[in-house]
Parts: sequence; structure tokens; C-alpha cells
Amino acid sequence: MFSCRGSGGKGDALSAAPVAQQAQQEEKAFPFPEIPVTLTTPEARKEFLLLHYWDNFDFADTALVNTPEVTEQGFVNFIYLLADHTPDEQAGLAIGNLCSGMERQEQARTVFMQLFDDYLYNANSPYFNESLYQIYLQRMAQSPAIDAAWRSSFSFRLALVQRNRVGTLAEDFAYFTPEGARRTLHATSAGSEALLLVFYDPECPSCHEVLLQLAGSGALSAAIREGRVKVLAVYTEGNEEAWRKALPELPSAWLVGNDRGAVKEQSLYDLKAMPSLYLLDRRHKVLLKDATVQQVVEAVGSR
Repeated sequence: MFSCRGSGGKGDALSAAPVAQQAQQEEKAFPFPEIPVTLTTPEARKEFLLLHYWDNFDFADTALVNTPEVTEQGFVNFIYLLADHTPDEQAGLAIGNLCSGMERQEQARTVFMQLFDDYLYNANSPYFNESLYQIYLQRMAQSPAIDAAWRSSFSFRLALVQRNRVGTLAEDFAYFTPEGARRTLHATSAGSEALLLVFYDPECPSCHEVLLQLAGSGALSAAIREGRVKVLAVYTEGNEEAWRKALPELPSAWLVGNDRGAVKEQSLYDLKAMPSLYLLDRRHKVLLKDATVQQVVEAVGSR
């Protein structure tokens, strides 16, 4: 709130400066809705806030939309609230309200679509959340404000994201061993407890780092020695020479294959980042999707 102060003299720049700075900060504040005082429980206040979160945000104001400390920070706070045990129905309504506001304004649509991708779809994001991202994709796939090509794009990504969900049977695919034998995922025996499926590219620096971490994990190595876990590393990038050149770098206890482009060509797995780690049970049902090394090691060590 602004306070009244003596001017100390006409045109006193030193006195005016703090007020001007405070006014600028006020202009950059996110326009949160006012929660009715009649709502007293945390659950009711949160529900109201989520459903009316974007009511006062002017999606047509490109200067506002392009101000990260307002728009991006407001979006981050929004998805943080959504991820905090919000029922799917409430999350759907809240995300739907945001989409209704941004979808008809080209600049707002561009900015918010990027925010959804960066925060909810990027596996390296601390806010990564495929459940919320699917709600967003479902809403935009039905959007009346975008053309058929865009709706088709959202529908395609939705179908891709929905594949290989935790608890479902992993999509089958063929791969070829270094000796040229053709095998399939479903015909590949897991350990007595699990199969770690690793999609990788040896020419990718992050892949090299993750592979070293997996190879150096005492818990994973012990699980392999005991027959509880098998590792299947599948190369997906189509460069046979690069794949064969890097084969000696992989642990000898791992199974290794080359899918010859099948996974990407058939959109069987959503390889949004490389490497991609999937932990499957012995019947090839997904236990962990887009897992980190830490998640895999913890899961293997606790089984």
C-alpha cells in the first residue's frame, strides 16, 4: 500500500524515487483474485483460488504477458498449487480457465504453451508432471480457438504421452543385438524382479554421464549379479557406426540392442530427453517412467 509523505520540497527527486519504485513493483505484481472471507477452510480457499486464479490477468496485454516476473512466476505458483493433491476435476477446470484466457490471444498462447512445455513436460523440470500436462493437452486438443493442424498436433502428443504409463504394459518393439540377432522387448527375459530399459545415444554428453552413473551404482550392480535385475540398453538414433564404436564402453553384464529407428518412427515411446530410463517389472509392466538414476537405484535397492 502507498503511504502519504511530505514532499520535502517541490520536485524533490530523492523523496519521489522510493514511491516511483514501489509503484513499479505494484504494477508488476500478479493480479491474484480476492478470496471471499466466507471461505474459511484451506480446501475451500484453495479451490476458489485455483478456479479464479487467472480472472484478473489481462491476456491481451502483451507487455504484461512478456513480463516473466509476473507471468512466469504466476504460472509456477499456479502449477505448484495444482500439484498439491488437487483432484483431477478441479485441476481440469482450473487449467481450462487458463486455456480459455490465453488461447484467443496469439502472444499469450505462444508464451503459455512454452511454459506448459518447459515446466510440466520437460523431464528435467522440478515441476515435471505428466498428469497435469495431459489435462492441458486434452483441453487444447478440443480448443475452438486454434486451427485443425494445431489440434491434431496436441492430439498426437497426447497419445504419445499416454503410452507406457506406470502400471501399463510397456510397448513392444524389435531390436538387434551386436551379433545381428533380432529380438523383441516382450521376449526379453527380465531379472527375477525387474528389467531396466535404457534408451540412449552414445554421442549425447548427458547419456554418457548417466550411463557412467548406472554402471558405477553398487546397488544396481549387486541386483544384476544376484539376477534380480537385467539392463537392456537400446540405441535409437540410427547411426550404426557410432553405436558399434561405443559398445565397449557399456558394462558386459548389460544386454545391448539397436532398434534401427523403430521406436521413433512408430512413436512407441516418448523420448523427450536422452537418455530415457524405464523400470519394468518381470512381466514388462512399467514401474517407473522417465526415471532418474536416483529413482532407479532407490527402487532397485528397496525391492
